[in-house]
Amino acid sequence: MHVVTAEEMKKLELETIQQIHIPAILLMENAGRGVAEAVLREAKSSGSRWLVLAGKGNNGADGVVAARQLAEAGLEMSIIYAEEPDDYGSGEALLQRDIAQEWGIPFAAAGDAPVEWWHYDGIIDALLGTGSKGAPRRKYAELITEANESGLPIVSVDIPSGIDADTGEVYIPCIKAKQTISFAFYKRGLLQFPGAAQAGTIEICPIGIPAKLAVKHDIRTFRLDEFLLKQRLAVATNGTRTADAHKGSYGHVLLAAGSRSMSGAGLLSSKAALRGGCGLATWALPEQAARLMPGHLPELMLAALGGAGAAEWSGVQPEELLALAAGKDALVIGPGLGRWEADGSWLRSVWEGTACPLVVDADALNMLADAKDWTSWTQRQAPVILTPHPGEMARLAGISVSDVQRDRVSLARSFASQHGVTLVLKGAGTVVATPEGYVYLNTTGNPGMATGGSGDVLAGLIGSLLAQGFRAEQAAAFGVYSHGAAGDRAAAKRHSPGSLIAGDIIEEL
Repeated sequence: MHVVTAEEMKKLELETIQQIHIPAILLMENAGRGVAEAVLREAKSSGSRWLVLAGKGNNGADGVVAARQLAEAGLEMSIIYAEEPDDYGSGEALLQRDIAQEWGIPFAAAGDAPVEWWHYDGIIDALLGTGSKGAPRRKYAELITEANESGLPIVSVDIPSGIDADTGEVYIPCIKAKQTISFAFYKRGLLQFPGAAQAGTIEICPIGIPAKLAVKHDIRTFRLDEFLLKQRLAVATNGTRTADAHKGSYGHVLLAAGSRSMSGAGLLSSKAALRGGCGLATWALPEQAARLMPGHLPELMLAALGGAGAAEWSGVQPEELLALAAGKDALVIGPGLGRWEADGSWLRSVWEGTACPLVVDADALNMLADAKDWTSWTQRQAPVILTPHPGEMARLAGISVSDVQRDRVSLARSFASQHGVTLVLKGAGTVVATPEGYVYLNTTGNPGMATGGSGDVLAGLIGSLLAQGFRAEQAAAFGVYSHGAAGDRAAAKRHSPGSLIAGDIIEEL
């Protein structure tokens, strides 16, 4: 499903009204009905007395429509307007106010009297919609704070009040919703943290805006789920193989990863590559480290580089790795690689001298960031996938981590397009961006995956998919989704997600 900004949503709604000729009042009626249906389900366990907090504008009007429909369904409804009802001006919001008053739904203006929160069983948050920017103020801020403190279940209309609809930034105060009913499409802020943590369960409610309009307007941001993988990216997620397949059918991945002091990173990446389905995997590492590895993973081929004196990658000439990479279907470089003097020129030799698809992770990303001239390196014909966490992304982009996290979608898209790479910006709600400007927001994964080695597993998995012939876009998106789903399965088997380790993720691939 497409994921939209506030401005994109505004354009889609306007075209629906002006060119498809669905009246705005009908869209609003559909929106209110969707909210009402969700509240009716919640009321079965919470109770039948509900309060609507209505702001000035269409978001508030959607809440007022829901109040009327819920009153018709037999719930005891009340409305508190954040501003004086007489100040609601004109248009659909004013019309809905008048209909609710004629219907006889009790209402008051914020500040007329203290809200008796104890009287209600639930709250509909219809204060601030997708067009709101900045921290809520005055009566809006007071109502949000008191609603959160009431302890009542809150159902938000389109987006919780206090969230930036485009970036997921959370202002203070901000509604903490149990459920959010969003209209027509996901809003970016609902799938990006910290905003996603405020939204509760998210339900998309069709209101009459055709999905084809998002295609017409070339909206290139999507929610990454199994349906999208199958339908848009043409990925067979069940891993079906032909009856006459052999190991050569599924590619050979080379992993330059690990060293004597960080061998675990290479082992995790290599094992994940095998679990990811490649036919063959070769793990390259310095000679002294390689001596310690036989038997740890019998299915894996080991390649010792640098001669008897090499304990770290500083003792390995890039030409050795280039020779080994010849004929391989993908190369993963970086996990546990370590750092050394002039490692940037070493990486450049590998970057420019290999012909296969490349996954750059961990230490190799930091080499890239420190090599200020990497944008002038010879452009590769085969695709490159970069897999930074926020700290590595900050170094690559030359900005702070907080700037990275402020708007992950826009940053990932611009960086991938500018540098001609596929970017996997890791973290809660991992972002996958392509050179063509497409962005996929992942929906799998859990906090238990915030553990050492989890990123090494992802790098190996993506490399495995590349070796099997997946396009970079497919490999990155499928790898990210599968990695998170495996983490979810692993966490479900443990008493606490905090006990999850990277090896558990591999076993669930």
